[in-house]
Amino acid sequence: MVTMVSSSSETDLLGLDFTVSLSPAISSTHEVDLLGLGSLESTKGVVSLSYGADLDGLDFLESAMTTITTLPSSAGLEDLDRSVPTMTQTSPPIDKDLCSPDIAGPATPTMRLPHDPDLAAQHRFEEASNVSEESEPEFEYIKPTPQQKAMESKKAYKQKFEDWRLQHAKIVTDEEIRLRERTVADESLSVRELMRKGQPSKITSPREYQIELFERAKRQNTIAVLDTGSGKTLIAVLLLRHILDQELEDRSAGKKHRVAFFLVDSVTLVFQQYEFLKVNLDQPIECFCGEMGTDHWAKEIWQKQLKQNMIILCTAEILHQCLMRSFISMDQINLLIFDEAHHAKKNHPYARIIKDYYITQGDENKRPRVFGMTASPVDVRSDFGRSAKELEVMLHCQIATTADLALLRTSVSRPMESVAEYEELHYPYSTRLCQEMEARYGHMEVLSKIFKSAKTVASELGEWCADQLWSFAMAEKEAIKVERKIEKAFTHDRSRKPVEVLDAELNDLREAQIFVKEWTFGEPAIDVPNLSSKVLVLRQYLNLVYERPTDARCIVFVDQRYTARLLGDLFALIGSPHLRSSILIGTRHGDPGDVKVSFKQQMMTLYRFKKGDLNCLFATSVAEEGLDISDCNLVIRFDLYSTLIQYIQSRGRARHAASKYIHMIEKGNRKHIDAVQDVRQGEAIMRHFCESLPADRILQGNEADLDAALFKEKNFRTFIDPISGAKLTYASSLLVLGHFVSCLNDGSSPPNFVVTAEHGQYTCEVVLPESSPVHSAKGRPSARKAIAKRSAAFEACVLLRQGGHLDEHLVSTHHKHLPAMRNAHLALSMNKSSSYDMKIKPSIWQDSLGSVPHSLYITILELQQPENLGHLSQPIALLTRTQMPNLPSALLHLQVDRTSNMTFTTLQEQFRIAEEHLSKFNAFTLRIYKDIFNKRFEVNEPAMSYWFAPIIMDFKGVIDEGKPEKLLDWAILDYVNTHDFWKWDIECPHVELENRYLVDKWDGGRRFWSIRVLPNLSPQDPVPDDAAPHHYMNTIIDYTVSLFSKSRQKAVWRQDQPVIFAHRILHRLNWLDEYTEEESKVKKNAYVCPEPLLFSALPASVVAMAYLLPSAITRIESLLIALEICDVLDLQIRPDLALEAVTKDSDNTHEHGHEQLHRQRGMGKNYERLEFIGDCFLKMATSISIFCLSPNNDEYEYHVRRMLLICNKNLFNTAVDKELYRYIRSAGFSRRNWYPQGIKLLEGKGFKKGNGEEHKHQLGDKTIADVCEALIGAALLSYNSNGDMDMAVKAVTALVSNPDHNVSRWADYYKLYTKPLYQLAQATAVQSNLALQIEQKMGYRFRYPRLLMSAFVHPSLPSFGGIPSYQRLEFLGDSLLDMACVNFLFYRHPDRDPQWLTEHKMAMVSNRFLAALSVKLGFHKHLRFSSQVIEFQNRDYATELEEARRDSNGARDYWTTTKNPPKTHLHNLLTLSLGCSNYRIMASSIPNAAGTDIEHQVAVVMIHGEVIASATAANSKNAKVKASEKALEKLRGLAPFEFRPKFGCGCTEGDVQGAKIGETGAAI
Repeated sequence: MVTMVSSSSETDLLGLDFTVSLSPAISSTHEVDLLGLGSLESTKGVVSLSYGADLDGLDFLESAMTTITTLPSSAGLEDLDRSVPTMTQTSPPIDKDLCSPDIAGPATPTMRLPHDPDLAAQHRFEEASNVSEESEPEFEYIKPTPQQKAMESKKAYKQKFEDWRLQHAKIVTDEEIRLRERTVADESLSVRELMRKGQPSKITSPREYQIELFERAKRQNTIAVLDTGSGKTLIAVLLLRHILDQELEDRSAGKKHRVAFFLVDSVTLVFQQYEFLKVNLDQPIECFCGEMGTDHWAKEIWQKQLKQNMIILCTAEILHQCLMRSFISMDQINLLIFDEAHHAKKNHPYARIIKDYYITQGDENKRPRVFGMTASPVDVRSDFGRSAKELEVMLHCQIATTADLALLRTSVSRPMESVAEYEELHYPYSTRLCQEMEARYGHMEVLSKIFKSAKTVASELGEWCADQLWSFAMAEKEAIKVERKIEKAFTHDRSRKPVEVLDAELNDLREAQIFVKEWTFGEPAIDVPNLSSKVLVLRQYLNLVYERPTDARCIVFVDQRYTARLLGDLFALIGSPHLRSSILIGTRHGDPGDVKVSFKQQMMTLYRFKKGDLNCLFATSVAEEGLDISDCNLVIRFDLYSTLIQYIQSRGRARHAASKYIHMIEKGNRKHIDAVQDVRQGEAIMRHFCESLPADRILQGNEADLDAALFKEKNFRTFIDPISGAKLTYASSLLVLGHFVSCLNDGSSPPNFVVTAEHGQYTCEVVLPESSPVHSAKGRPSARKAIAKRSAAFEACVLLRQGGHLDEHLVSTHHKHLPAMRNAHLALSMNKSSSYDMKIKPSIWQDSLGSVPHSLYITILELQQPENLGHLSQPIALLTRTQMPNLPSALLHLQVDRTSNMTFTTLQEQFRIAEEHLSKFNAFTLRIYKDIFNKRFEVNEPAMSYWFAPIIMDFKGVIDEGKPEKLLDWAILDYVNTHDFWKWDIECPHVELENRYLVDKWDGGRRFWSIRVLPNLSPQDPVPDDAAPHHYMNTIIDYTVSLFSKSRQKAVWRQDQPVIFAHRILHRLNWLDEYTEEESKVKKNAYVCPEPLLFSALPASVVAMAYLLPSAITRIESLLIALEICDVLDLQIRPDLALEAVTKDSDNTHEHGHEQLHRQRGMGKNYERLEFIGDCFLKMATSISIFCLSPNNDEYEYHVRRMLLICNKNLFNTAVDKELYRYIRSAGFSRRNWYPQGIKLLEGKGFKKGNGEEHKHQLGDKTIADVCEALIGAALLSYNSNGDMDMAVKAVTALVSNPDHNVSRWADYYKLYTKPLYQLAQATAVQSNLALQIEQKMGYRFRYPRLLMSAFVHPSLPSFGGIPSYQRLEFLGDSLLDMACVNFLFYRHPDRDPQWLTEHKMAMVSNRFLAALSVKLGFHKHLRFSSQVIEFQNRDYATELEEARRDSNGARDYWTTTKNPPKTHLHNLLTLSLGCSNYRIMASSIPNAAGTDIEHQVAVVMIHGEVIASATAANSKNAKVKASEKALEKLRGLAPFEFRPKFGCGCTEGDVQGAKIGETGAAI
């Protein structure tokens, strides 16, 4: 048992007074105050364990937690310092001025620590320009503030650092390359298959204009200008065929091999064009993009690809880098195809390929043919002739279109264009909901953007849409995002407002959410102002098109993502029944209220659109360029275009015969009218230009004109390597230098550029990290800063090449060794899934199957609250060949808001049966299947898995007699065995018709409970109005009979028979799920006559219970299968916890805090909470084992070995080896699968030939790993009442499958541990005195004072009497502290989800809190170190903390008002004293200088991108400490006016305001 504080002590943990144990049986005398700590939410910057400030008084506190934490005692294992016994109860009370009053139960305030959105930061030194993106709004609820900008800067640095870290040696082994290729293929497989489903067209007979342009392209470089959908890619295919035929001839003649390159501008087009080319070409082709790791490929790999393929399709940047490094030369290329060629301008890779490598190939015969494709070469807003010529010059091509445009128009359908006017819109205004929201919550800055957007939507779309926008933004999941933004803004607010301000704002947000949720939205009325005139006009058009079933397809183009979503939802309600719409928007992650769309989802939408499942798309600009979209009959520009290219490309979607293109404009709106006229005139100018080109025009002046275009680069030096021909330019020098620095062995610091101005020009010096062989280089003066920066980078690269630090391909000769734990870095994909076998029937049913049993066991199925069923019910026995284990009850939803647990009581005694008994059980069981569920099975007793039998009503009186057979209701069994049905005749008393179960023999879905006879009604009376609906409702006798019309005419019924009032039975089988609203509204009254119906021989009380059997059997089988996985692992786990551990009830069960997708209802609890606590125990158990096995290893080696044990990849591999996936429950209740298997179904739905025990289910790799952790959690919780953790330890061993954890009991950890010599040595008086002082503060006596001393030795101290630093103990203490806090929260808050638990655990173990606790307990005074800086930092921090306590007037959260712990002193110096906010501390692993796999860590301090200090250590924490100390030494004493020019700092006061702890590298 792990106990942090004795239950009788009153130790004050600064607001965290509590007793923590791994057993809830130990009562706590104090309770955690998570918000009473004084707005602990505001400590977000230091909450992260991964990057938190953990220096000095922080790390050693975690190690001290190890020494005040005890392992369960075991006889003969006293040597581990009891590592240490439970605290004595004699500990003196510590003063309570930090304590919180309570946290228990519902009174606990909810704390949500803000989560920063991931920001994609490209690891580029120069980005391509003029790349079009969707023009879509940003739903930021908090206006961009300096604090947010600083946080975004931090994220960008992290991403950049991660990109750097992933770069490695130039030469990658063949094995790793194959692994990478296989990984990429797997990751892209589903998308590729989806694209193949689109069935790319195969060229059959090209049109005349395509042949015409193809012939021109054969002769000269050409830019084909044709409308979207006119088949430009077909021309490229024809040209490829021609070039490839020539290439084959050349190769046969012995000429040099050459390859064609098809270049695209985006990854999307890589896969799309690849599928098209693959269908139409018969030569080897391959596609590449950056995600495939091509940046790390060596020349040998590229040469291999060139040898194996004749066409390579890739993004332009890949070819640009290959040419730059001389991996590929221009004379190895026979054809360059530029897709969407209009991007070729400025520094786009298209332009750089031509300028740097094509033109510089002096021999024109060695230049490849160039072919470009575009729908519009230029934008309408520029001089067309000039812009067209610039494009021609840039690509060294001629623009061409078909000479006969009439032919093009006949071949490619052009839509009929028209203008749709709508009435003038209102100015943006507030709807009634918006007015109410403004009145109540208008003061909330976080809602300001949604207020503005809602007003705009009210004008553009109408009031209904504006109100719906509020429902999007205030949905539960979105409100959580807004809540976190509020918390983040509060955390970063330097004004330090009281926590009550935050509470008030969060309360307002929750009220706003409830207000919107309770608002009555209603259905959209088809009028103004509910809908705008613009929407009404759109509706008119769509209703005309989809008035009847049609194959027509339509795209409605809009500007904003939320417009597409709103229109999609709106037309789902007001659109024609034949309108099947969806939305098509970009893949970028949206803001709160937005829809997140993946590339695969895009492809699926387009596939469904092409297939016809969808016929209308509301799309943003993503549908204009790039994606392959089916021909449309109608394109509507709901929002007008902004450029000519947008107009042409969107119009190109309407290429179906007789298609229409509609411009929607506002009546009298001059801007709209001008926009339409501009694009029409611009296109006319473009057409006139193309048509006026002479057919025999030759390429004139291109060289001279390109020289003119390159004039501004004439002073830019170039370097061509004499060995390889690799070409270094100003543009590529930044990339080369950045790659070189990333390969250095000492850190992540990018080159630092210092620019100075002199005499109107800029000069730049680049400073490289200390480990670089070239420390700096100075560039030439330039009129622009950007050019000066490139000049300096160029000079540095030249120096590096001259020194041999860059090889002949401009690749660094300095390589980092792969980390020893690289396999642990192979994290599983969150999205990758595979098909696995799923077990649907437990093995217990197979025991003795195939033979007639002579004895059976009884399991009684009984309701604990039978009155909630609404009918008298009788318990039923489940008769099995094998004794059933004790199973937990199942909660059944019997009626609306009425539930009952069904218990499964297994009797220990079996009873002997004769053949006649088995025959009766079989007849009763088959009668249940036939009468109740309309299934007739064969009579095959040896093949039956189990049987049912009725239990007598008063069975509890005889259950203890030891004779199970006495519990059975033999009278019912005898009657059912001899009677198929109860016979009715006209003489039967009416009372006999009551409480019967009636069966419609012609309709399997109609079953009734008879209530009473209605003497006032006759068979020919009309059916009362309250009757449940039926096909025939004329008379009661018609209502009763389900025969078809012809049979009804022949049937004759008695007219004197009575009328029975009955209840029609709802066909509900899944009682594990709650009643739906629809089910609760179903009419159930019925009026029937007895003659046409069958009266079941089963008593109504038995039938009432039998209706629950599908749910009961489903739950029993799930529990039994869950227990089987425990047998596989040799674990004894409670059945309910075992089932919870293997239950995956949605597609994204692993995504804590997210809305569940495709949730399977009625499955019970899923694995997420067990996975959470199992993950924590796994970390603790493996930490203890590794520590005990190797007590003398360093902390870094501990982390490496632990990662190899606990990583998802390892758990996944173990699970697959043991086939644990078969037992995971991923499917909910099935109407078909609950029936027994093995007997043949003769009548009824659901029979499938070959139906066996295994089905298939899709499981994500991470899901399988998560289930392993959940099983560990289940093993831990199964024995929580007595604190026994042996089963959890055994589970860890079974699932990590590694020699580093090979124990089966908690006590085995003691046997692993060998006390190190330093621990056993004689303690000095100083060490003994330290133990005495700590005992007085903590109430625990340490048996080994030298072990305690180790917890106070800082790594800066080289040697302290042979006692190591606290690093090893800190590794162990960290995991124990995590487990203690998680255990406390888990049991205190049983209904909280893992995300909430994680956030609160992070608060409890935050470094800021631990530092304050350390000072409170006086631990900082005992710290031993060898650094004046550390001494100064600790003393300064302790003094400030004590002053804050005195000034707090008793406030418990006084420690949150102080500056951060010592490590963040660098932050304070920079931000408060020097006014700088742009700095970072980062660390990464480096290989040993000897080339071994033993690694160290390097940390650097960067200010404005310049590395000012670096240090190495065995772990990243200590490396950061040393780097911070060096930086402080350099910065201390500088005045701001000296600091700013020296480090190029231009930070403003607003920037500094955003530099809170956690935003900057000081706290990293």
